Amino acid sequence: MTERRPLSRERIVTAAAAVADRSGLAGVSMRSVGKELGAEAMSLYHHVAGKDDLLDGLADWVFTCIELPGLDDPWRPAMRERAVSSRAALSAHPWALGLVESRRNPGPALLRHHDTVLGCLRRGGFSVALAAHAFSVIDAYVYGFVLTELNLPMQTGEQADELVVELGIPAEDYPHLTEMIAEQVMGRDYSYADEFDFGLDLVLDGLEAALAEAAAG
Repeated sequence: MTERRPLSRERIVTAAAAVADRSGLAGVSMRSVGKELGAEAMSLYHHVAGKDDLLDGLADWVFTCIELPGLDDPWRPAMRERAVSSRAALSAHPWALGLVESRRNPGPALLRHHDTVLGCLRRGGFSVALAAHAFSVIDAYVYGFVLTELNLPMQTGEQADELVVELGIPAEDYPHLTEMIAEQVMGRDYSYADEFDFGLDLVLDGLEAALAEAAAG
């Protein structure tokens, strides 16, 4: 007979992530997570206080999926890699974007994440204020991009050309929009995801300029 693995907070939160990936946050409950683990819901209460505590753990779990920079890594490539990793984690778990911004009880992974990012920026020459600005603007860009990406009307595997034809936007009414579509989208292997690197470089360029200006006094 196979011995059942003991429950732990880590196993419970990981199971909750699997449930959320399939059913969204609305599908996460003590009962559904217990079913995922092959355990009674009541047995979970030995490790999590209830659904709110479970959601706090789930929000913290998201930050374990994001690659952290080293404190002494050069700030620009470090922030780029973290942004790319953040986008990948949030895109892979669409429920995470709203959750991480809504919880009021930060866990150790979230706190370590924030402290390490700020530490890398500080050691890269950023003042406390400029490090806070950098953290904010990078995350605002990443979160906003992921939100747009997740809500695009194209279905998986659908070509941008197909959507444009379906929309039938009249050129006489929207000349600049149709010009952009004709030049950038139609007949090309266009993917909105390709815009990410361009925008991220603009953000990092701006931060680099702000850092140089601050250093110049």
